[in-house]
Amino acid sequence: MRWIALLVALWWLGSAEAAEPLYKVGMARREIVPTEPYDWRQDPKHSLARLIWYPAEPSAQEKPWLIGPPDRPFLDGGRVARDAALAPAPGKFPLILLSHGTGGTTGNMAWLGEALAAHGYIAAAVNHPGNNFIDGYTVPGFTLWWLRARDLSAVLDGLLADPTFGPRIDKARIGAAGHSLGGYTALTLAGAITSLDRIAELCRADRCVPPAFPDIRAKAEALYRSDPAYRAAQAESGRSYRDPRVRAVFVIAPALGPVLLPDSLAHIDIPVALVAGIGDEIIPASSIKALAAAIPHAQLTMLPPPIGHNVFIGVCLAAAHADFPRVCDDLPGVDRAAVEAKTADMALAFFARSLR
Repeated sequence: MRWIALLVALWWLGSAEAAEPLYKVGMARREIVPTEPYDWRQDPKHSLARLIWYPAEPSAQEKPWLIGPPDRPFLDGGRVARDAALAPAPGKFPLILLSHGTGGTTGNMAWLGEALAAHGYIAAAVNHPGNNFIDGYTVPGFTLWWLRARDLSAVLDGLLADPTFGPRIDKARIGAAGHSLGGYTALTLAGAITSLDRIAELCRADRCVPPAFPDIRAKAEALYRSDPAYRAAQAESGRSYRDPRVRAVFVIAPALGPVLLPDSLAHIDIPVALVAGIGDEIIPASSIKALAAAIPHAQLTMLPPPIGHNVFIGVCLAAAHADFPRVCDDLPGVDRAAVEAKTADMALAFFARSLR
């Protein structure tokens, strides 16, 4: 495994060309309401907002997409043809479910969704309830991490039932990918199980307090004492959220590896690839390596410094650099667009091998 990681790191430092796109990229928005009862984690919206990237017909007109308020966009979303028709051939495409990190949005996965669609995949991202920048933050959204897997399974249900996309999805070739807490989410879909005891140990070291929600521990303790539904949801942490329809997962700088039960990791029986920076300032490299070692046949790629944790959330525009320097300002020498493009190439190669 160390040899594989070194080999890829050396390739990374080289001048490998990005894979040429095969399709124009379409993008569509959908809102779905899963079958009730559904734990919305105190999010008042009660629907799952999705972004879908897909191979579009050859005549589709791609245009630049800037993510955020029209007068102050935050991220470069690439080039997409909004609501374009699907490419006429082939008849079916593989599907990749995408999960954003803590406090992020679907737009943070645009760089990967666009690349997947350009190479023949349908990709769908969801705003996780109570834990996304658009709809706001809630205590359950930031602490009931395992329920995020249900969001992706619900998105999959909705897509398969969608009259436009459902008939064009190859049900035998479905995967998932995610960054940070989204990486944890992808692993839970693969069968990883969360331990409350391990969460308590991690949180005692203040390693589970997100900067976006600094008083989360006190509020979570108060909610646990006052809300029976929240206590019941915590008790659901130890169950499996494995979705057997998902056949491979690509995990980017995954958070919360120490809270996952080793026995559950040892029983993951689908292909798993993990990618992270050696110098990740949020997730220790030792945590990533231990996670990879616990999963049978996992492919681990450790990227060379100075690549950090937030390089995978999209290319920030001027407004985001001004408002969110902690997540947008990289160390000198980091070309965020190039890192994301090469990571997308790795994901494409992984899914090509794993979803045959």
